[in-house]
Amino acid sequence: MARTGLYQSEVKKARDALIAQGRHPSVDAVRVALGNTGSKTTIHKYLKELDEQDGGADGRKASISEALHDFVARLAAQLHEEGNVRVVEVEAQSLEKGRAHAVALAALRSDIESLDGRLERAQAAADWESAAHAQTRANLQDETIVRHTAEQQVADLKERLTENDAHRLSIEEKHKHAREALEHYRQSVKEQREQDQRRHEQQIQQLQAELRQLQQSLVVKQDDITRLNQEGARLVADLSHAQATLYDQQAQGRQLVQQIATLQDAAQQALIRLAAKDAQTEALHDQAAAAASKAEAAFGLVRELELALATAHATLASQHEVASELRAHLASRVQKADEAPEPRIGS
Repeated sequence: MARTGLYQSEVKKARDALIAQGRHPSVDAVRVALGNTGSKTTIHKYLKELDEQDGGADGRKASISEALHDFVARLAAQLHEEGNVRVVEVEAQSLEKGRAHAVALAALRSDIESLDGRLERAQAAADWESAAHAQTRANLQDETIVRHTAEQQVADLKERLTENDAHRLSIEEKHKHAREALEHYRQSVKEQREQDQRRHEQQIQQLQAELRQLQQSLVVKQDDITRLNQEGARLVADLSHAQATLYDQQAQGRQLVQQIATLQDAAQQALIRLAAKDAQTEALHDQAAAAASKAEAAFGLVRELELALATAHATLASQHEVASELRAHLASRVQKADEAPEPRIGS
């Protein structure tokens, strides 16, 4: 192919230099002298023009050898031109193959970038799964602490419930003893009052009998009036004393009634406190049931967290397997790309 900017003067200068060196100025020699640049057809054309110019000046005719050499040079130039056309076609094919190879290489790089992105996303997913696994483990630890706390609360509530049951039984036993003592006291007071009343009636009957006897004796024994009067005075004094004694016993009976009322109030208060203790015991039962329900919910949450932890482990293992496969596939594609032959460009 002709070099851009090749002039006839340059061909003439190269030819003259070869002639001065005693060498034949052939097309190839001139092209070598020009630095392997320029088309042989152009060099041949310039050499022919220079020969014609030189022939017109001195009237010399070319010899047969020169004509033969010129024919060979033209034949070589034509062959070289055809070779250049073939080289151009080969270069075009090589360029086309190079472009196809570049497209394939770009697609391979795109696949590599896509695989890198997938690998990064897989690694990010694996990191997220690891963080979720750590969070799940922390939640499991917290729920375990909550479960232990709930179990301890349930145990404490059961202990308090046992203590309250024992205290309630003790109060019921004391209340039973108090009622028995109150009933025994009531019976004793009733018996004492009946005995006092019978004794008082007996004393009145005796006094009435004595009074009748004195009246009969007063009719019979007028002379004993003074003595009887004295005896009557004495009996009146005894009667007053008996009445005073009766009044005292009645006052004691009223005091006993007041004491019974006080004991009844105390028993009523004890019943009220017993009812309050029963309500407190029922509330403790409800608290124990709520704590047991919380513990059951905590157990269910722990089981869910254990299942989530197992799922996270399986997902993490699957992500690691996908990442390993992506790395192996990427290494294989890169190795194939490195082993692919470079396109050869014909000279």
